Amino acid sequence: MDFQTELKSRITQIEQILKNCLPEEKGYQKTVIEAMNYSVLAGGKRLRPMLMMETYRLFGGNGTVVEPFAAAIEMIHTYSLVHDDLPAMDNDEYRRGKRTTHAVYGEAMGILAGDALLNFAYETAAKAFSMEPGGASVGRAFEVLAQKAGIYGMVGGQTADVEAEGAGEASVDKLTFIYRLKTGALIEAAMLSGAILAGAGEAEQRLIEQIAGEIGMAFQIQDDILDVTSTLEVLGKPIGSDQKNQKTTYVSLFGMEQAKEKAGQLFGDAMDKLDSLSVKNPFLSELLRSLIHREK
Repeated sequence: MDFQTELKSRITQIEQILKNCLPEEKGYQKTVIEAMNYSVLAGGKRLRPMLMMETYRLFGGNGTVVEPFAAAIEMIHTYSLVHDDLPAMDNDEYRRGKRTTHAVYGEAMGILAGDALLNFAYETAAKAFSMEPGGASVGRAFEVLAQKAGIYGMVGGQTADVEAEGAGEASVDKLTFIYRLKTGALIEAAMLSGAILAGAGEAEQRLIEQIAGEIGMAFQIQDDILDVTSTLEVLGKPIGSDQKNQKTTYVSLFGMEQAKEKAGQLFGDAMDKLDSLSVKNPFLSELLRSLIHREK
């Protein structure tokens, strides 16, 4: 398997799914739709929809019911970035190498574009109900997506993160809480929803959720590292944001070497759990391995 060729193919597939799901730019609300589409189509790794679809394939899923969920989770992820970049939050003007949504369309439209993407995500995911009428797995996957995007997931983590800014050094417990919810929850939503939609058993679902949690935690620690070591050109967004916003990170708390060791340990634990499953998806395994070596 040529991983890079397969990766490009999957990104192309996800891009097409997103384009098929995004709203047409017309009507009096055209500006907010343009801002939504600009935000979603500005690039990115498409990691969360890819993890969802590959976990779906891992457990034998071969239909299209996963596609509305894949589009929805990328919309939710994108809305969170649009709001995260706002002046009231991180006040960043570049994301994925392009100007952020509020920098292009103004702060008010940035807020509305984020709101619209969140709502449109659920509208999109709800289309799966008509694809599998009476399918309990669709309802359960929808519940997981909504919960892990909300106050018990990503929004809860973002809340603790915002309150921790400038409040002195956060404890390890609080930092872990922030990372597991702010970043980990949507990765858990992606992989767990994919497993549910494919019909994985309860024990398999629990293991996948644990794997995703460890991947999410490691992914955020790697973000901390890149915020110090990378460049705007490579990373696609300003570096040094954590220090600018007086955020406690794994790097500031433990130092660079321990942060790298922790990320490696979490990735290793996740891979051991994935390898313990009787079902296999070589591309998913390679995708997860690639995350620890990413540069952006």
